[in-house]
Amino acid sequence: MANVLLEFKASAGDSEPQNRPVLIVGQLANLQQINWTQVKGKLQSVVTKEIWQAALASLNPNPTDSCPLYLSFAAVAALPSRVSRHNSPSSAHFLTRLVRTCLPAGSNRCIVVNRDRLLKIQPLGNELGITPTIIRGEELKQKGFGGIYGVGKAAQHPPALAVLSHTPSGATQTIAWVGKGIVYDTGGLSIKGKTTMPGMKRDCGGAAAILGAFKATVKQGFKDNLHAVFCLAENSVGPTATRPDDIHTLYSGKTVEINNTDAEGRLVLSDGVVYASKDLSADIILDMATLTGAQGISTGKYHAAVMTNSEQWEAACVRAGRSSGDLAHPLVYCPELHFSEFTSAVADMKNSVADRENAQSSCAGLFIGSHLGFDWPGIWVHVDIASPVHAGERATGFGVAMLLALFGQASEDPLLNSVSPLGATTAKTASEDQMERDCKRRRLV
Repeated sequence: MANVLLEFKASAGDSEPQNRPVLIVGQLANLQQINWTQVKGKLQSVVTKEIWQAALASLNPNPTDSCPLYLSFAAVAALPSRVSRHNSPSSAHFLTRLVRTCLPAGSNRCIVVNRDRLLKIQPLGNELGITPTIIRGEELKQKGFGGIYGVGKAAQHPPALAVLSHTPSGATQTIAWVGKGIVYDTGGLSIKGKTTMPGMKRDCGGAAAILGAFKATVKQGFKDNLHAVFCLAENSVGPTATRPDDIHTLYSGKTVEINNTDAEGRLVLSDGVVYASKDLSADIILDMATLTGAQGISTGKYHAAVMTNSEQWEAACVRAGRSSGDLAHPLVYCPELHFSEFTSAVADMKNSVADRENAQSSCAGLFIGSHLGFDWPGIWVHVDIASPVHAGERATGFGVAMLLALFGQASEDPLLNSVSPLGATTAKTASEDQMERDCKRRRLV
C-alpha cells in the first residue's frame, strides 16, 4: 500500500511536476481568485500562464470537473460550490475521488492481512503504554465465546478477541468500540461465489477503523475510559467448519441456530458487545463492521448505515458524519417488528433472516443488539460500513474520522471538542441553514 506523507506549509514552494505530480483543487470561485504567480512555481516549465487560464475557463463542475495541465503529472480540479444537508461541507468524498482520478496511486496491491498480522495490536499497545488483553483459540471456547470461536475454528490461524484499554484517572464514563475483524471471508460452507469472494480481504474494515481511531484518540488525550475490542477470525472452509443446522451458544448465553455461515460478522460482534458490557462495564458501546451487502442498498456507497437505541445518538452520528466527511444515515430501529425474522424452532434465534427483502441491514444490527438485550440501559450504536469502506479495489480508511468527531467531547484536543455533536448545541448552525437554502435554490440539470 502506498505510503502517504501530509505536509502543511505556509507557501506552495517550487517543484517540477515530473518529479512531484501536483493537483490544484478547490471550489471554482476560489480557484478563479488564484494569481498565476501563486502557482507557477509548481507548474513551470511545463505549464504556461495561458494553459492555466484556459484550464480554469474550461472547468464546469456538475458536481465536479477536472482538467489536465500536463499529461498525468499536473491537473486542476473544481469541487461542488454547494452541498445538500446529507453531505459534508468539506466535500471530502469529491476531494478524495478527484485525487484518486487525477493522481493514481499506482499498481501496489492492497494489504493482505491474516489474523496473526492483525494482532500487531501489541506494538501499538507498547507505543501507547497499554498491555493488550488477548483471548485466542481454545480459550475462547472454554470461556464461552461461541460466536468468535465458531466462525474461526476451521482456519489455519485460530480466532481471537483482543482488547486495548485506555483508563485515565478521573474518567466519568466507559466507552467501548467493538470492531469486526474477519481477516478473510470465504462465506464458510455457505460459500461465496467467484464474483462475491474477491475483495473479502477488506472484511476487517471495522476493526481497522477502530484501531486507527483508538490510536489517534489516545494520542490526542482522552478523558474517559476507552476500550477497543477486536473480534478476529477467518471465516474459512475445512473439516471443522461450522455447518448450517449447528447450534452455538454465544457469550450472552443465548443459543443460535446457524442457517447461513456467511452471516458470520454478527456472531463475532455479538460476543464482542456482550464482553464490553459484562467484563468492561461499558456505558456506551459502538460496534463498527462491514456487515451487510444490503447496507449499500439501504444508504448507498457513501453513507454508513447507523442503528442505535438512542434517538439523540442517531442524530449525533449523522452530524459527526457531516463534520468529519465520513457520512452516515440512520437505519430503521424497530425490534418489535423486525426481530421475528430470526425465529428458530430449536434455539433462541437463527443467525440469518427468513425474508431477505425485509430491512436486511436493520435486522443484522438487531441481531447484535439482541445479545445485549433490547432493554439494556446503556447506549448502543451499530455502524455498518460495508460500502464506504472501499472505493473500487482500494480501501478508504472510512470510520476513523467519524469516531474522532463523534466522541470529540471527551478529547483534550479543542478542535475535536468543537466538531463533536455531543459537546455542542443540537440547534442547526448558520452554515447548515445556508446549505439547506442553497439546496432548495439549486436548479436541477
